[in-house]
Amino acid sequence: MIDVLVVDDDFRVAEINAKYVGKVPGFRVTARAHSAAQALAAVERGTVDLVLLDHYLPDQTGLDLVHRMRDQGHGTDVMITAASDVTTVQQAMRLGALHYLVKPFTFAALRARLDSYAALRRTVDRVGGRGLTGQEQVDRIFGALRTSPAPSTPGLPSGHSEPTTDLICGVLHRAGQPLSAHEVAARTGLSRSTAQRYLRHLEQAGRLRLSLKYGDTGRPEHRYAWVAP
Repeated sequence: MIDVLVVDDDFRVAEINAKYVGKVPGFRVTARAHSAAQALAAVERGTVDLVLLDHYLPDQTGLDLVHRMRDQGHGTDVMITAASDVTTVQQAMRLGALHYLVKPFTFAALRARLDSYAALRRTVDRVGGRGLTGQEQVDRIFGALRTSPAPSTPGLPSGHSEPTTDLICGVLHRAGQPLSAHEVAARTGLSRSTAQRYLRHLEQAGRLRLSLKYGDTGRPEHRYAWVAP
C-alpha cells in the first residue's frame, strides 16, 4: 500500500480529498494535516510515501514546506494542489513536485495522477531491481509519470466541480430535513449564489427534491432535501 498524507487548511476539502484517495486501489490515507507544522510532523514520523499538499496553508506555503522537507533530508514525494498560477507551477517543478493539480479537481483527475504515480514506483522498482542503466530505462521511468487528460465528470455543467458537489450533497444527506440555499451556504462555507447554482443543478438532475416554504409576506423560500438513490 502507498501511504498518503493529505494536507489542506480547509477541513471539508481535506475530508473530500482523503475519501478520493481511499477510493483508489493501492492507496490509503495514513494522516491528515491542516497546517505546514502538522504536515512536517507527520512526515518526520516516517509513515508517508506521498504528500497531497495544498499550497495555501495558514502558517507557511506548501512550497516553503517542501523547501524545509528537502533541507531536512526528507525525500517524500509530493503532489501540489493549488490555483492555476504560473509562478507557483514553475516553483513546484523546480522543487521536484511529481504533479500539480489545479483546484478544484475531480476524482477522475486525482485518480489519473495517483495511478501514474503508482506506475512510476513499479517502474523504478523493476528497473532498479534489474540493475539496468541507459537512456531506454531512464525514458521508461520518466514516461511512467505521463497521464492522459482526465475526462470531465458526466452530468456536471461547465464551472461546477465534483468536490463542491460532493460537499453540498453531504450536507443535505446529513441534515435529514430540507434546507434553504442560505442554510446550505452557511454549513459549507460557500457563497449563497454558488450554493444556489449547485442546488438548482442537483434538483434538475433529480438528486434533490425542491419544496416551497410560504411565509407571511414575500416570495416563498426554496428548500432542498436529499433524495436517496
